[in-house]
Amino acid sequence: MTEPTWRDPSLPAWRRAEALLAELTLEEKLAQLGSVWPGNDEISGNVAPMQEVFARGGSNGEHGLGHLTRVFGTAPVSAAQGVNRIAALQREVVDNTRLGIPAIVHEECLTGFTTYGATVYPSPLACAATFAPGLVERMAAAIAEDMRSVGVHQGLSPVLDVVRDPRWGRVEETMGEDPYLVATMGTAYVRGLEDGGIIATLKHFVGYSASRAARNHAPVSIGPRELRDVLLPPFELAIRDGGARSVMNAYVDLDGVPVAASGELLTTVLRQEWGFDGVVVSDYWAIPFLRTMHGVADTSAGAGALALAAGIDVELPHTLCYGKELLELVRSGELAEDVVDRSVSRLLRQKAQLGLLDPDWAPQPDPGARVDLDSPRNRELARQLAERCVVLLANDGTLPLAAESGRVAVVGPCADDPQAFLGCYSYPNHVLPRYPELDLGVEVPSLVAALRAELPDADVTASLGCPVSEADTSGIADAVAVTKQADICVAVVGDRAGMFGGGTSGEGCDAADLSLPGVQDRLLDELLATGTPVVVVVVSGRPYALGRYTDRAAALVQAFLPGEEGGPAVAGVLSGRINPSGRLPVQLPRDPGGQPATYLHPPLGGNSQGISNLDPTPLFPFGHGLSFTEFRYERLRLSAERVPTDGEVLISVEVRNAGERAGEEVVQLYLRDVLAQVTRPVRQLAGYARLRLPAGGLARVTFRLHADRTSFTGADLRRIVEPGTVEVFVGASVADLPCSGRFELTGPLRQVGPDRVLTTPAEVTVLSG
Repeated sequence: MTEPTWRDPSLPAWRRAEALLAELTLEEKLAQLGSVWPGNDEISGNVAPMQEVFARGGSNGEHGLGHLTRVFGTAPVSAAQGVNRIAALQREVVDNTRLGIPAIVHEECLTGFTTYGATVYPSPLACAATFAPGLVERMAAAIAEDMRSVGVHQGLSPVLDVVRDPRWGRVEETMGEDPYLVATMGTAYVRGLEDGGIIATLKHFVGYSASRAARNHAPVSIGPRELRDVLLPPFELAIRDGGARSVMNAYVDLDGVPVAASGELLTTVLRQEWGFDGVVVSDYWAIPFLRTMHGVADTSAGAGALALAAGIDVELPHTLCYGKELLELVRSGELAEDVVDRSVSRLLRQKAQLGLLDPDWAPQPDPGARVDLDSPRNRELARQLAERCVVLLANDGTLPLAAESGRVAVVGPCADDPQAFLGCYSYPNHVLPRYPELDLGVEVPSLVAALRAELPDADVTASLGCPVSEADTSGIADAVAVTKQADICVAVVGDRAGMFGGGTSGEGCDAADLSLPGVQDRLLDELLATGTPVVVVVVSGRPYALGRYTDRAAALVQAFLPGEEGGPAVAGVLSGRINPSGRLPVQLPRDPGGQPATYLHPPLGGNSQGISNLDPTPLFPFGHGLSFTEFRYERLRLSAERVPTDGEVLISVEVRNAGERAGEEVVQLYLRDVLAQVTRPVRQLAGYARLRLPAGGLARVTFRLHADRTSFTGADLRRIVEPGTVEVFVGASVADLPCSGRFELTGPLRQVGPDRVLTTPAEVTVLSG
C-alpha cells in the first residue's frame, strides 16, 4: 500500500502539512489545535493559575490531539515511568483516531527539565548574572538532549520579559532589566534548545513584566515606544537569530486589549513585521481568561474565536475554547474555516519537522536506553554556571575567609535549607511540596553543609534565626548568642521560591516593597549589633534593599537562586577558592521604597535634586560585581570620529589584571545619545564581553558597533537612526566607566526595519599573559 504524501519524509515539511490538512475533517482540524493534560484533575494544589477551576472540563482527544501537557511535570515519575507513560498516551492517540497523528509533548524547562530527578540549574536571573551566553547555550543543549531522550518535543522556555519593577514575583524567571542582555542571553538559550531538536517557546509575548504595581496578571499601561524599544527586542532577536519556533502569549492586557486577543501583536508584529512562521501557543488557560477575567467574550467559543483570529494557534494546557462550541461557530460561518486552516497548517508543519508524521515513527524513543537526568555532565554545567553567577557586592577585606577561620556562625533562614537555592519552576519547589514523603530527587547541599566541606578546620555552627516570611522572632536570640561566640558570622537571608503566594518569590508571589521578607531585617540588625564581623549572603529571586547594612556588614554577597550547585559555589566564593565574577543583571536598591526603577531611564528618571525629594539612585548599579583581583581599563580607541548612519565603528579598550591572582572580568559598553527627538536613556548597554586574565595579563576588547545599534522609536513611531553625537563608555558597570569617547553619526536620518543589525560582536585579543 502506498503511503500518503504527508507520510513522505523526503518532502518539505510545509508540503506534507498541506497534504495532511486536505485530508482532515473540520473536527479533526480543531482537535489538532487542542491539548490534554493527563492527570491534572487528580492532583491538588496549583502549578498553574486557577488550575483547579479549569481542570473540570475539556476535550478527550477523540478526533486527534495537538499537544500532550506535562506528562513528566505533573506528578513525580522516574525517567522510565515517564517514557512508558508518554508511549502509552501516544499509542492511545494514534490507535483511536482515524489518521493516527501523534501529539507534540511539551514540558517546562525554566531551570532545567522540570521533572523528578532532573538537574536543577541556576534560575534565569542567576544565569544572566554570568554574562556568559556561550555557557547558557551549552546548558540549554544539555536540557534539550535530556528532554529528547525521553520523548519530549517542546520546552516552555525561555522567559524574555524585561524587568520593569523588581517587586514582580517572576523577576527570578527573567534575565534582567536590560533588553540587550535579555536578548543575547535568551537567544543563546533558544539556540541550545533548537539545535538540540527541542522547540523553544518564547515567554511571555509581550508586556507581562510591566504590570501595574508589579501584581501578577495586572493590566499594563505602557507607551508604544517602551514596548518597541525595551520589551519587544529580546523576542525579535530570539526569533531572527535564535530560530525559535514557538511563542507563548502574555496573560495581561495592554492598554485594555488582552494580548491573547491582539492581532496587532500576534499577527502584525510577530508574523508580518518579523516573519515568524512558527506556532503561537496560549499560556495556560489564557483563552478562557478572555471570558472569565478580561470580559471581552461572553462564551468559551467566543473567546476561542477571538484568540484564533488574533493568532493563537494552539490552546494549552487543556482544550476548553477550541472544542465543540467553536466548531459550531465555524459551521455557521461566524468564524472562517480559513482561520482554522492557517493554524492547523502551522502545527502540522512542526509535527513533520519533529518526525511525528514519518512512517517509522515510534512512540518510545529508545526502549533499551538508561537515562540519567542528573548526569555528571549536567552537574558540571550547573557548577560552572553557579560559580560564575555569584556577585560580590561589597567587601572590607574580610573575604576571602582564612582557611583556619576558627568559629564560624552560619545563621539565617536560607543557611541550612537546600531549597533556598532553587527557583519556583524547579521541580522540588514547583511540584514536590505536594509530596512531602519524597526527597528532592537530586543532591542539593545547603550552605551550611557546603561551608563545612569548604572549611574543614573551622568550627561551623548553624542557627535558623527566623523563618523566611513568618513574623516569628523566637529564634533570633539563639542566633545572636551563636554569633557572639563566633569569630565570623555568615548571615544567609533571602527568599523561598514558590507559586501563587506559597513563597516569597516566584509566580504569583509579588512583593509590596523591597524589604527582606518577614523579620529578616530585624535578624540582620541584631546580628550586626553583636560586634562580630558579619558577611551577609542574600539568596533571592529579586533584588532587595540593602542600604541599611552597607556601612555595617563586613561583606555583601548576592546569589540569585543559583541551583543545585549553589551551596558549593557560594562557599567557594566565601573561602576564596573561587574568584567571584558574577555581575548584577538588575540594580540593587538602597531603600525599600523609591521604586520601581531600572537603570534604563532618561535624565528625569534619575536623581532630580531640587525637583523631587526622592532619590532613586541604586545602592549597587546594573553590571556591578567585585573580584578578589583588580582590573584596569585604558587606551580607549575609536576607528572613526564620523560614522555614516548606515556605517559602523570599532571601539577598542585595553583591560589589565593589575592584581595578584587570575580572574574573570565582564567588559561593558554603554551608549548615550546626546540629542534626540525623544528622550533617551542616560546610559544603555550596547555590548559586553567576558574574559579571563592571569595576574598581570593584558587583553584588548574590540566592539564592532553598527549605527543600527543606536536606533530608537522616534516621535512618529518609526524606528530610526538619527544623525548626531553619540557618547560611548566602557567599564565594569553602568556606574564605573573609566573610558569614554564620542563619534558623530553623519548623513540623513534613516529608517530601519527588522533586517537591522541587532547585536554588537566583541573580539578579545590577549596581548600578554
